[in-house]
Amino acid sequence: MVFDLRRFDVYRKIPKDLTQPTLAGALVSIFSALFILFLLLSEFKTFIVPDVVSELYVDNPGEIERLQVRLNISLPRLSCQVVGLDIQDDMGRHEVGYVGNTQKIPINNNKGCHFQTEFSINKVPGNFHVSTHAAGAAQPTTPDFAHIIHEVAFGDDITNKSVNGAFNPLAGRDISKAKPEMSHDYYMKVVPTVYEDLWGEQKLSYQYTYAYKEYTSYGHGHRVLPAIWFRYDISPITVKYHEKRAPFYTFITTVCAIVGGTFTVAGIIDSFIFTAAEVFKKAELGKLH
Repeated sequence: MVFDLRRFDVYRKIPKDLTQPTLAGALVSIFSALFILFLLLSEFKTFIVPDVVSELYVDNPGEIERLQVRLNISLPRLSCQVVGLDIQDDMGRHEVGYVGNTQKIPINNNKGCHFQTEFSINKVPGNFHVSTHAAGAAQPTTPDFAHIIHEVAFGDDITNKSVNGAFNPLAGRDISKAKPEMSHDYYMKVVPTVYEDLWGEQKLSYQYTYAYKEYTSYGHGHRVLPAIWFRYDISPITVKYHEKRAPFYTFITTVCAIVGGTFTVAGIIDSFIFTAAEVFKKAELGKLH
């Protein structure tokens, strides 16, 4: 006796001439196919776009690290000839008139200046300030530090990532109507932020919050020249964002559940409609007992 493997077939086929197509069955089939397509596309999008998970930990680097700063600011009533950048920190750094990676573009018929620079600072508390301290003999008597901030950012640029962080909260701040004699202080609490993608590549940026005040400063009986101060302190707490994607078998399981579940429910609905239609026909013919 020859063993017939087909005996194990649980999906036995019904001859086509024994089946009966119906309009209701066609509508249910079309709707089910569209519904399955919608769910599959939604699930595929969810699977492709990774989730971003955050965590906190204490950062103790040991050695003093340096971090990059990007500063972009407009001074509508201060000439580029006298604008400069000074950098100080608790490690003893005191640099007046930093000129590396600096652009000064005259605006307002040379009465103002668009000041843009990139520089590095030690990862310790300190400040950097836009001033006229390096102007020397060209020092104006009444420098006007009314300003518009376009960017104050630390570390790598990850603003294009799917993270809603405070990486450049000072962008767009308009202090252009301030009085000429006023100094401007921004106190910033800087939080290291690591972003790690699915392939393990990391970007190190820094979020920050700030507080602001303006004032007229006096010392030794005379008015001190105003400036725009950015005073910062580095938090020991690091925020880490990392991308996470569900395993592929989870996606396959969901696809099978969508297809199987939809066809099962559609079959129940089609069977109910067909049975109800048959009962209605019998009732019309008076054959319903």
